[in-house]
Amino acid sequence: MTDYEPVDGRSPLFQALDRLLQEDGSVSIGELLDQAGEQVYGLTLLLLALVTFIPGVANGISIATLGIGLQMAWGAPHPWLPKWVQKHEMRRGRIKEFLARLEAGLLRLGRRTAPRRRPNHRLLGLAVAWTAFLALLPLPFLPMSNVLPALSLVLLGLALVEEWLFLLWLGLGGSLFTTIYFSFFIKEAIQALWGLGHWIAARIA
Repeated sequence: MTDYEPVDGRSPLFQALDRLLQEDGSVSIGELLDQAGEQVYGLTLLLLALVTFIPGVANGISIATLGIGLQMAWGAPHPWLPKWVQKHEMRRGRIKEFLARLEAGLLRLGRRTAPRRRPNHRLLGLAVAWTAFLALLPLPFLPMSNVLPALSLVLLGLALVEEWLFLLWLGLGGSLFTTIYFSFFIKEAIQALWGLGHWIAARIA
């Protein structure tokens, strides 16, 4: 557990990233992770969650997120990412906008009064792995099929970065809601296909 409180109230991770993102152009995920220090898992989740918001990319990048979750659950001290993920470049302006929104969202939650407490990495890893699995599912016609898992991953990543258990519970709740939402529509789709199959069989007979 850490007990630091930055002078301006911001996480040291956000301050370090601000310095890295001052220039224009693109930056790779690997370069960003080099600035993370002890918060490397939290930043990894945040960056992968950001990419998960992009339709068409979410399914592929979620394989890496699933791997990160399993590494956390296993107890690995540092995450391993394949080279193709580390070399993936992102626009600095987009990352800065994303971080600004995260910080604005934290401010809306109000000033925290509870001390910083690091979430259990193994429990959190299982939640991350499951949420990434949900993002992996090929559900292109389901509304918000990539947004809901991405939001949950953002909350879980922030819970690590900010060491705030309230955010962990929000992320777990988001993952549970996504599971129920997906299960309902998958069940409806299976029933519709089953009914269609019976209708076709009756027509052919």
